[in-house]
Amino acid sequence: MSAELAPSKYRMLRPIKELPHKLLGWYDVARREMPWRETKEPYRIWLSETMLQQTQVETVKPYYYRFLERFPTVLTLAQADLQEVLSLWAGLGYYRRAKHLHLAAQQVVKDCGGQFPRTPEGLRELPGVGRYTAAAVASIAFDFPAVVVDGNVMRVLSRLTGYEKDVAEAKNTEFFWELGERIHQEMQGAGTRRHGDLNQALMELGATVCTPLPSRPRCGECPVRAFCRAAAEGRQMELPVKGKKGETPVVRGVAVVVLRRKNKEAGSKKVREVEVLLGQRAMGGLWEAMWEFPVVGEGNIKHKTSNTKRAATAARAMLKVLGMPAKSVRRAGSVIHQLTHRRFELEVAVVEVTTKTPRHQERGTTGKKMNMMNGYVAMRWVTWPGGEGLPMARIVGRVAEAAGMGRSE
Repeated sequence: MSAELAPSKYRMLRPIKELPHKLLGWYDVARREMPWRETKEPYRIWLSETMLQQTQVETVKPYYYRFLERFPTVLTLAQADLQEVLSLWAGLGYYRRAKHLHLAAQQVVKDCGGQFPRTPEGLRELPGVGRYTAAAVASIAFDFPAVVVDGNVMRVLSRLTGYEKDVAEAKNTEFFWELGERIHQEMQGAGTRRHGDLNQALMELGATVCTPLPSRPRCGECPVRAFCRAAAEGRQMELPVKGKKGETPVVRGVAVVVLRRKNKEAGSKKVREVEVLLGQRAMGGLWEAMWEFPVVGEGNIKHKTSNTKRAATAARAMLKVLGMPAKSVRRAGSVIHQLTHRRFELEVAVVEVTTKTPRHQERGTTGKKMNMMNGYVAMRWVTWPGGEGLPMARIVGRVAEAAGMGRSE
């Protein structure tokens, strides 16, 4: 047993060996119905666990259904084009997950004969599969005795034991992995092998009963309240201890909506069609391989001018780099987009150009272009709304709304 578990203040009020039975009995009755809980198929469990990282259950469900409809097996995912995978992922955030899913599926097919590894060690050989996901898939799909620790589990166990060290520090999270292993060992020693259910019971308890601050945990409904040191000491609202986060970095710039209007034959009539210029981000960074309205970075904008002048100046400078004359330039407002680890504050400029530029302008940006425009690897004209199915992050829709263009469908 770890030295961390020895002090009495970091121990539950009742023996650990009694905990699994209480948790599993509660879980069998109280668990929420979710599509990925109705299967032992490792592909579907791996997909759900990947989607659920940093993302709420209700947000994930429609994506999960759509993804499986298009890619029902690991083979179909492995054979897919990455752009289509990213398109189905668009709006779910953390887009590197989609890239890793695609790479991992290809590795499972190529190196594992289409069969997922059955152990956490084997699963961690796949791109994008870390300690948590490997343990979750191994325990739920194969009932492997692997511990799963996420924010919900740490919150439950910190309150049960009175653990008062800062859980935001990586060195302190090992306490929960070691305690979790002991809980699984006690269950298996009692003749029960429900490792996947035990992991899900702890996570479910944290999600629905032992809830995070600022909400008050529903201790009166807790099946393991008799074990809980925090409840006995009235410290539910103090645990777990989390250090204060630093200031969120702010990314500033100007998103430039470049558009042109074209006449299009529609039967016996002519209709006015709008096309916009999108840039594709490079691999290896935020929103990799996704398409967006080109953004002129903060370093290329003078800050001592008005927002209107900054937007217009940035737009004209970008068009000069691309060799496109402008018919009109206007500021259309601003967009604030909050991610977990950074905040985007973008002015929005709308530029109309002539229709003489090529329909598809596929080219990378290097040198001066890269410095000004975030290193887009390609630029392309597409019909709007719709964007011709290109994968786009949610911020693109917000920029389009600010520009009066409506969201991409």
